[in-house]
Amino acid sequence: MNTTIRNQALEKQLSDALKSIARRQDIKEYIDQDPLMNRLLRKAADRYVTGEHRSQALITAKQLESEGYAVSLEYIGENTDNAAACEQAVEELTALIDEAGKASGSTRVSFDLSHIGLLLDTNVTLQYLLKLARQAEPRGVELFISMEESAKTDRILSVYTQAVKQYPEHIGITLQAHLHRTPEDVTSRLPVGAHVRIVKGAYQEQESIALPRSEELDTRYMKLVEDVLQQGCRVSVATHDEVLIDQLLAKAQISEAEGYLEYELLYGIRPELSRRLLDHGYPVRIYLTYGHEWYLYLCHRIAEYPPNLFQAVVDMVSEDQPDFVQQYVAEGITTSPQ
Repeated sequence: MNTTIRNQALEKQLSDALKSIARRQDIKEYIDQDPLMNRLLRKAADRYVTGEHRSQALITAKQLESEGYAVSLEYIGENTDNAAACEQAVEELTALIDEAGKASGSTRVSFDLSHIGLLLDTNVTLQYLLKLARQAEPRGVELFISMEESAKTDRILSVYTQAVKQYPEHIGITLQAHLHRTPEDVTSRLPVGAHVRIVKGAYQEQESIALPRSEELDTRYMKLVEDVLQQGCRVSVATHDEVLIDQLLAKAQISEAEGYLEYELLYGIRPELSRRLLDHGYPVRIYLTYGHEWYLYLCHRIAEYPPNLFQAVVDMVSEDQPDFVQQYVAEGITTSPQ
């Protein structure tokens, strides 16, 4: 086995292990209770998570907006299987919508439906979503539903299609390019003028359900962007794949989609790419997260790109406290890993 193949195999094993560890409640409880481990891992998470509190996310959002970026805010959480915890998540999102609406006229609030009851009762989840939309509409805040494992896709799309009929301008949906079903979902489940975020897809799925990372997946991604634009949708291209982004920029139909397309990147990942796109006149949205579930989010960021583990180790042992927002300021750009 040559070095490249061996490294790829190790990266996949690390990715799979981190995805498993992220959901181990016993490990999470240990990290919560061990001050040293908590402090070290929290330092690594600071690159990707704005903080544990809403106020920290809003401060970061204001700083980025002053640089010309749009933002999307997420209170981290998923797979909540307790009714009281779901209600608490709705209360937090309610407060976030209220404060974000006062602070900015173009803010987006994103969340998983499994954070507000999808595992318990689909109808309750719909009612929660409609409640949030009623609050978001007069405040000019857009709600965006994230996509989760394929086993939840039908329920997520069912809730979305019911809610978007009432709030077509204030509820958006995320679609995963790697799922074989997504081209059909674009045709059959999206209303005219829908707001759509397209991601490659980070969840582990069987090949009968999804494509692996490949040129075929990149080709499908580009086709999906073209198709949703043709349907009159507003599109967030949510990827850090610079090669793919450059290919999209080179396509005439996409480059001429002014007002209908933006590029959306996660906070802490490829800030120099975000800045390059912004400096060339393209709309860029930065996806900001906050909350106590930062450990889960950190595991996901490393699992999606295992070399980020090296940066995490550097961040944990560093005595400095970097200003990560500064990476998005024109004169503050430094190259970072994906």
